[in-house]
Amino acid sequence: MNIVVLDKYAANPGDIPTDELEALGNCTFHDFTEPEEVVERLKDADAALTNKVCITAEIMDRLPRLRYIGVQATGYNVIDIDAAHKRNITVTNVPAYSTDSVAQITFAHLLNVCNAVGHYAQDIKQGAWTEKRCFCYWDTPLIELAGRQLGIIGYGNIGKKVAEIAKAFGMIVAHASARKNATIENDATALDELLATSDIVSLHCPASKDTMGFVNAEFIAKMKQGAILINTARGQLINEGDVAEALHSGKLAAYCTDTLVHEPALPDNPLLAAPNAFITPHNAWATLAARKRLLHTVAENLKAFKEGKPQNAV
Repeated sequence: MNIVVLDKYAANPGDIPTDELEALGNCTFHDFTEPEEVVERLKDADAALTNKVCITAEIMDRLPRLRYIGVQATGYNVIDIDAAHKRNITVTNVPAYSTDSVAQITFAHLLNVCNAVGHYAQDIKQGAWTEKRCFCYWDTPLIELAGRQLGIIGYGNIGKKVAEIAKAFGMIVAHASARKNATIENDATALDELLATSDIVSLHCPASKDTMGFVNAEFIAKMKQGAILINTARGQLINEGDVAEALHSGKLAAYCTDTLVHEPALPDNPLLAAPNAFITPHNAWATLAARKRLLHTVAENLKAFKEGKPQNAV
């Protein structure tokens, strides 16, 4: 079996051995692949592995040998799934490998807003504390999480893990679906009620036709004055201009995100100039432990396919 990895660098810049995958066939690794290079690189491939490189119906039509596409991620919107099914190409993904890591960065962002540890650490290195008369000082609000309400939108594996951590902090937890006209069940809250009552709103829902850009001015207007908004899900959920305006006006106290609509960030992204916008470079999933789980499952998915028993097929 000829196996081609189109964008190895994202999940494995060189710190994880590739022997588990190489045991399954003749492997060719590319750190990055441009759209115009995909067909040439996959022309002799039986199996393609991709993270963010798109494989469209048009590309599949030019690759009659291709029988398998392994997405090295949970989201598989980079693949035309209908086209793959029509061409008898199996597509797999890797669910739930990053749950703990994404929940962790959700609270890294929240604690950064509440305690400003980075700000004070840098301030002190620059001599700010040595100039004070009192033994302590603070120049930002210091927020205790106990008793605050965290509203979680999207209650899958990550949303539930975030809820578990929040309860350990003594927080009140509510959750709601992002889907329009969703049935309210399993202790869920209506979305409008969640927005009106939550001190912090954290997004953990997929990007879909119902949720693309749904966090807009109308959505934000329903939130509490001075609420904190966290997005460790998908940048496409957000109208970034509306969020930036809410930060400038003070309607939102902070926006914490690990993902943007366009990645890497565009120089004119309005969030880059907005106050209290805390942005990390889509690396919530990228702890060493999570990436090892990811790549192990990628290899296991391909092995199962070779044995005629596909797993994690989408």
